[in-house]
Amino acid sequence: MSIENTNKGTVDVVTLGCSKNLVDSEQLMRQFEVLGYKVRHDAEKPDGDIVIINTCGFIGDAKEESINTILQFAELKKHQKIQKLFVMGCLSERYLEQLRVEIPEVDKYYGKFNYNNIITDLGQEYRADLRLERTMTTPSHYAYIKISEGCNRGCSYCAIPIMTGRHRSRSIEDIETEVKNLVSNGVKEFLIIAQDLSSYGLDKYKSQKLGELIERISDIPGVEWIKLHYAYPSQFPYDILRVMRERDNVCKYLDIALQHISDNMLRIMLRDINSEKTYELMDRIRKEVPGIHLRTTLLLGHPGETEVDVEELKEFVRKVRFDRLGAFAYSHEEGTHAYKTMTDDIPEEIKQQRVNEIMTIQQGISAELNVLKIGQTLKVLIDRVEDEYYVGRTEFDSPEVDPEVLIPIGTKGVKKGEFYMAKITGSTDFDLYGE
Repeated sequence: MSIENTNKGTVDVVTLGCSKNLVDSEQLMRQFEVLGYKVRHDAEKPDGDIVIINTCGFIGDAKEESINTILQFAELKKHQKIQKLFVMGCLSERYLEQLRVEIPEVDKYYGKFNYNNIITDLGQEYRADLRLERTMTTPSHYAYIKISEGCNRGCSYCAIPIMTGRHRSRSIEDIETEVKNLVSNGVKEFLIIAQDLSSYGLDKYKSQKLGELIERISDIPGVEWIKLHYAYPSQFPYDILRVMRERDNVCKYLDIALQHISDNMLRIMLRDINSEKTYELMDRIRKEVPGIHLRTTLLLGHPGETEVDVEELKEFVRKVRFDRLGAFAYSHEEGTHAYKTMTDDIPEEIKQQRVNEIMTIQQGISAELNVLKIGQTLKVLIDRVEDEYYVGRTEFDSPEVDPEVLIPIGTKGVKKGEFYMAKITGSTDFDLYGE
């Protein structure tokens, strides 16, 4: 039975995967908004005229989620509950031909970089003059800033270069203009993202420019917090440490994905760094930026990983005592070096067991570090109200992935999107309580 669509002229955008995808969705949504469409993002019940799914193709679980989401909306289209269905992003960049054959209900598939063609394919005009504008999907006080695309590193396990191609930096001037636009719309916190922050500038300016870029962003009036995500340990841009140390609005926070510590695994993973240099890097970062909070990601279960390697990684986690840490199980991805040259011979339950062991160690470290904050007074940015609390973050925490500060809702005069000084009164393994 045909069900008439009640949202004529509505575009529903569904974003899967990382914050880099979210930026793409926001830019596309702005184009539709200017054209007069009603635009919704991750609506509870997406049922607009047009549904656009921005997919992730990074690892097995993400691909499965993307495919299941496409199938769900293909079924709605079959029953005429939506009229047009478009798919964009990493999954369709990577598996374009297979998807066309397997799920033909989709009107058209787009890749990672040609999604603006959705506008012209609908008979509308793409507004190039609005390319730096976005329709915000995050709370209005923070935004993600993507400073580059792609990656040249070639790590054994990673399929991202297959989808995004080689590293391409945006111009400093473009990024400055985008930040100024967002400040004028009330954004105070800027989360700087890229697949590889360390390489920023090498292609466009022939030298590393992350330090200069962040310095120039920090000079823009209204920029209150800047946080850096996904630095690479090899060829680390040390000048960023001076900027962090000298600029109050550059948060003492760094997300640097290390993946492993044993020389055996770093060699197999093609990480272009060894254990000794990794320890030296951690020491230097903490020495040059006192009080910095380090976030890292570790990968367990890569082919060739032995129990000895895992024990060495556990010892590394205990010694370095990361402030924030995520651990993930290896996924055998088509087209990667590991897929072509190695057998995925570690059982899934062993991979997950290793992940759990690392995270148990980190849980204890996080609990100990949080206790040390009790009694301190910290600057907190309030994100939202939830149950009986105002929920905020310190300069050491990014949205979605890091601990939060919970302040009782009875506190008068507290507003979302504003900064407050909060005295930390208690802690759990991962969160803080304040007043």
